Amino acid sequence: MNERRMIPLDVRLMNLCAAILFVGVAVAFVVGLVREVLRSPAGAVAGITIESGMAKVNALSLRANAVPRLSGNFVTMDLQSARASFEQVPWVRRAVVQREFPNRLRVRLEEHVPVALWGEEGENRMVNTHGEVFEANAGDVDVAALVRFIGPESQAVRVFEMHKVLAPVFSKIDWDVESLELTARGGWRVQMVEGASMELGRGELTEVRARIERFVRTIESVTSRYGRSVSDVETVDLRYADGYALRIRGVGRVDTAAAPTPSAAARTQQR
Repeated sequence: MNERRMIPLDVRLMNLCAAILFVGVAVAFVVGLVREVLRSPAGAVAGITIESGMAKVNALSLRANAVPRLSGNFVTMDLQSARASFEQVPWVRRAVVQREFPNRLRVRLEEHVPVALWGEEGENRMVNTHGEVFEANAGDVDVAALVRFIGPESQAVRVFEMHKVLAPVFSKIDWDVESLELTARGGWRVQMVEGASMELGRGELTEVRARIERFVRTIESVTSRYGRSVSDVETVDLRYADGYALRIRGVGRVDTAAAPTPSAAARTQQR
């Protein structure tokens, strides 16, 4: 304590300034060294390992669409930005980018699997197995094998879920869905591959499904009553509380109750 009091004030100030100067020089040296290391070619990304089972994206497409967007070196690269660069490549749904020491990147890619076309004819948008709308070249897939969904894009998942439930019900009478539409007023409309067009009415999945199941249970008995088959049905309107209306080829319009009887369940007007 006495020795410290004996050191003059000006000497103590000089020692403090020297210590501060030393720390400043050391920090500047470290910062400069780090900058040089980061700028050095040794810090560059030497290669990218792609993990993917994707059939529609190849190395040329990634090199042309994703790699030019990458910025920085192995240390400074923003992995979130790198992920976004890969996810902008057509057919890529999701990308995970990780550093792999000492100087490589590892990228895992998930591909969009299309289940339907989205929108009107001529659009390059599709719906994947998650009910998400994405844009890609429709020429890369067999368009004829895909159903078409139409509706507000914000309702894509709802349309997707509706199709998943209704398609197996229609299959009981060997009908396949060609297009499913959610109209601006909230009504459901379906076109069958076999030619019939249907108005399903409004409602949530369970309500619409109940109407479809009622139709499927009774349609064969209704058509057979007029010497026709299910394949002769042209239009169907399910927007009734206790039945449905349909037009049968060669017969005309038929209004039938939900549980038709052989005596009188339908009123027919011959063409």
